[in-house]
Amino acid sequence: MSEQVTLIVPETDPRWDRFVESHPLGMVYHLSGWKRVMEASFPHMKGHYLTLLDGTSDNIRAAMPLFEVRSWLTGKRLVSIPFASGCDPLISTSDDFAILFDSSLSLSRKLGISRVEIRTYRALPLVQDGRLGRSGLYKIHYLSLEQGPEQLWKNFHRSCIRQKISRAIKNELTMRTVESKSDLQAFYRLYVMTRQRLCLPPQPYTFFESLWDTFFEKNHITALLAIKDGKPIAGLMLFHFKDRVSAEFGVSDHTYWDFNPNHYLFWEAIQSACRQGFEVFDFGRTSPHNRELMDFKGRWGAVEADLVEFQYPRKVRNEVTVREHSGSYQLMRRLLQYVPESMFERFGGFCYRHLG
Repeated sequence: MSEQVTLIVPETDPRWDRFVESHPLGMVYHLSGWKRVMEASFPHMKGHYLTLLDGTSDNIRAAMPLFEVRSWLTGKRLVSIPFASGCDPLISTSDDFAILFDSSLSLSRKLGISRVEIRTYRALPLVQDGRLGRSGLYKIHYLSLEQGPEQLWKNFHRSCIRQKISRAIKNELTMRTVESKSDLQAFYRLYVMTRQRLCLPPQPYTFFESLWDTFFEKNHITALLAIKDGKPIAGLMLFHFKDRVSAEFGVSDHTYWDFNPNHYLFWEAIQSACRQGFEVFDFGRTSPHNRELMDFKGRWGAVEADLVEFQYPRKVRNEVTVREHSGSYQLMRRLLQYVPESMFERFGGFCYRHLG
């Protein structure tokens, strides 16, 4: 049945974004714009979109976007989908997944790639294949917004969330929506500051600029800045798609943490999502080993769910790990402690030429 699978070019095929919009598992990371951003920002990536067509109407029935990631340092692999916090193969049945997975293996052989990585969220029960092994487990936290901001407020942890939001308001923080490239650059400076504090490589500014140029006018992206005495001290970037708002990047100047700008921005974003009629507020992906961040998200009353990553070929040892605990990842973090500030962004660009 593999002959039913077709490779399409989503940027020029109008069926693709219509299919993503209509599919219950469709997320912003599946849109053709994400492919444009990835390929424009990371030259070591190339997208291949496998689609299973309806035999009678020629419409797309199911699909699996795969990105060819080539690196001399981390190896060659096919990834579905790079840098997506939570995504799925766009399938409705396990049979459709089986057909698409077989085609992904054929594609990998054609490209000379031996490794395939598939990331799942809501499609997890449909991704069943004995050739796949679990290679990672992350968590996602989300709030149902149907109960409204007043009830949501009551569910927040009193001292860890509600009091800190109240303190931020008392400290006269204000919020500004990013609407210009100068504001985006201010957001990026806070992002680099945050990554340096965490000893994590920063993605290049061109990635954020490409995101902005691709999704801002389509109302799929918003960024907020918390302002104190005219100075941006924290930021939050959000994706909007269908019924969901997803917090993608939270950044801050740690010298202003006593003003609780992160709590303030999350609360402003949640209230705005309620007013606009969204149904879900997504706090994004977290390693279960990051207890501080897990606790922060849980104290908002958020529901916790699994994000499972699969890998082909299946490893002999049945060990589920997260990337943040791999030896190479820990080595990178140790190296970043010694990178001079003037070289930090450039070193981040080098790291991201090998990640995906």
